[in-house]
Amino acid sequence: MEYTSGAASWQKALRRAVAGLLPRRARQRRPGWSIGVPLIAAAAGLLFTTTATTAGGTSLREDRRPQLTQLIEDRREQVAASEAKAARLRDEVEEQTEALAGTDGPVKTQRDRAAAIRQAAGFTALTGTGITIELNDADWGAGQPLPKGASNDDLVVHQGDVQAVVNALWAGGAEAMSIMNVRVLSTSAVRCVGNTLLLHGRVYSPPFKIVAIGDPAEFQRALAASEGVRVFKEVADHYQLGYSEQVSTVTVPAFEDSTALQSATVPR
Repeated sequence: MEYTSGAASWQKALRRAVAGLLPRRARQRRPGWSIGVPLIAAAAGLLFTTTATTAGGTSLREDRRPQLTQLIEDRREQVAASEAKAARLRDEVEEQTEALAGTDGPVKTQRDRAAAIRQAAGFTALTGTGITIELNDADWGAGQPLPKGASNDDLVVHQGDVQAVVNALWAGGAEAMSIMNVRVLSTSAVRCVGNTLLLHGRVYSPPFKIVAIGDPAEFQRALAASEGVRVFKEVADHYQLGYSEQVSTVTVPAFEDSTALQSATVPR
């Protein structure tokens, strides 16, 4: 043990007392990551807990496409069943109306009036000389390079292409028309979803076949005069899309969609 004189000891004691009274130097600030690491760990724990609760013992990464395909198929079956039921009900109404017309004069008069315009309204099948037009997507296999400057959008048939053909055939005097063997009227809406066609609530894939009854020569003149059809033919030649015209005897089925009126006006 080291011994010092009394004066030296008091000096050291005094210096220590003064040092204790002076403000201490601020400690070096802790780096940000030392605070962030616990917060990140807490957030990760919360995320893992939420994921486990949501999964409920199942895999969140499971491919849901088979379930979506099954859902679409189930809905199609339901629609088909509903359409079959509606057809049966229409037949029952027709039978009862026919039976009532035998004893009720006014009912018979209106029934005969409706029958006279049934064909013009599209509610009967027709057979006659006409034209069949087929539009199809380009046949480019998977992995095959696209034409220079082309995109996948350039290689499929669009709503405007189908509509251009339909409008040209109406302009050419079509007496009756069908798309994908479904009777269409002048008020029928043609819509495309991707490269599929949506018509009267049903989805159809290419090739799209359009059939019209009328004068083939008039049809061909109307098609040649249509700007939309001309542009599609040019694109079809360049990108190898499908376009064909065939004149023959064709049959157009009767209109089978809903006949309920959405709106009406009183003629003046």
